[in-house]
Amino acid sequence: MIAQTEKKIYTIEEYLELELTSETRNEYRNGEIIPMTAGTPNHNDISGNLYIALSLFLKGKPYERFHVDQRLWIPAVSLYTYPDVMVVSKPLELQTGRKDTVMNPRFIAEVLSKSTQNYDRSEKFEAYRSIPTFQEYLLIDQYRIHVEHDVKTDVNQWLFTEYNEGNITLSLSCFELEIQIAEFYENVDFAEA
Repeated sequence: MIAQTEKKIYTIEEYLELELTSETRNEYRNGEIIPMTAGTPNHNDISGNLYIALSLFLKGKPYERFHVDQRLWIPAVSLYTYPDVMVVSKPLELQTGRKDTVMNPRFIAEVLSKSTQNYDRSEKFEAYRSIPTFQEYLLIDQYRIHVEHDVKTDVNQWLFTEYNEGNITLSLSCFELEIQIAEFYENVDFAEA
């Protein structure tokens, strides 16, 4: 007979209190606290390259750009998470009583890792789609040139496009920004992956 271990269920208040002193970032999923693993150099280069491109393009426009450490609250599914790159329209919509948790992203990008790619494509994307302001999702593979791009076209309708070549230009419809796929992969060494 195999003994089953019970998962500890935390309240939102317990999670937020633990996050204040945690040395790692943790996701909160319906009462469970899930540690987020550290990124690889390729992961950091890719998310950083996208963040820099967005920051340069959106300078002076009514958006805030966030990279890695900004917490997002999704009340419809009781999820706190930290997207790799997120763009939020101004004014920021903060969770009631919090100064460190946003709720109104327009654009989110995740860099795929072997341990999170299925979650990023399925349950996490489903959670993101429950956010009324959310319009565009980018998934960038860190092991090869491969980008998945989802754009909201209507209520409950998303257009999916994928790219496998660096010389293709991708259009981010939220911001009318055109960017070459190769820019995401600047300084990325696939041999190290």
